Amino acid sequence: MDELTAAGILDPKLRASYAECKRLNALHGKTYFLATLLLPKAKRPHVHALYGFARYADEIVDDLASTLSLTEKRNLLAEWSSQLLRDISAGTSSDHIGRALVDTVQRFKIPIAYFESFLHSMAMDLDTTEYLDFDALSEYVYGSAAVIGLQMVPILGTLPGREREALIAAEKLGIAFQLANFIRDIGEDLDRGRIYLPLNELAQFGIDRAALERRTVTPQLVAALKLQIERVRNLQREANLGIKALHPSARPCIEAASELYCGIVDEVERIEYQIFDKRAKTSSLRRIRVALPAYVRAVAAR
Repeated sequence: MDELTAAGILDPKLRASYAECKRLNALHGKTYFLATLLLPKAKRPHVHALYGFARYADEIVDDLASTLSLTEKRNLLAEWSSQLLRDISAGTSSDHIGRALVDTVQRFKIPIAYFESFLHSMAMDLDTTEYLDFDALSEYVYGSAAVIGLQMVPILGTLPGREREALIAAEKLGIAFQLANFIRDIGEDLDRGRIYLPLNELAQFGIDRAALERRTVTPQLVAALKLQIERVRNLQREANLGIKALHPSARPCIEAASELYCGIVDEVERIEYQIFDKRAKTSSLRRIRVALPAYVRAVAAR
């Protein structure tokens, strides 16, 4: 039985929407996509729907090849966001991506506030280019990453009485993923005119925007990156405790995602922090080493 049928998704237009979300996940989110394969078939399409929504919004904001001006992007994002939030409230959508998202939200009663926060952070990306401190960054990271984890929890399921524990863990793990991304993508973000690492923390090591723009890995930058890497690992350790609150069928997926995505910082260390010359990415061998044992656990849990 295919995933969509297993999930009870039979309407042709709805199936097409879910299929597009899955395509976006497979194309752009290889680590997430691999982890999603560890879930029961009936849950996978709904995770793809969340990814498709997030990816489409991100494309509006960050497509470097786009011919749209900043104002045009701002207007397009605002228009799409407003329509999608209205669709979620109404419980129906004609948008090719929104159709699957709204269906998922309805089935699992996911709070609309999570999507409002996400879209708010996407709008911030069009106007905010740096963050003074971690508190300022936290507003952005909550919407861009933490809520993704929070959206996932109703789909994954939790043990009785442990939903709050799972939500706390999901929020922390989402933030850890995003911070790992920021560390890896400093050069790419500079291309977009943005610095996500808190300026006051960079300043502790004598680093400002001009120093980053020189794209030279100095001992000071290495020290600054080590500080951020330790934050990622602390968040991951705290989140891993809460993964035990998830339904057993979901744990192998999230455990694998945690190891692979937070593992980006291991790769940053492996390339000796040469983030401007090399892209730190999880090797195929490591993916296999993580995925195979996780698959065995996933099958046993089912």
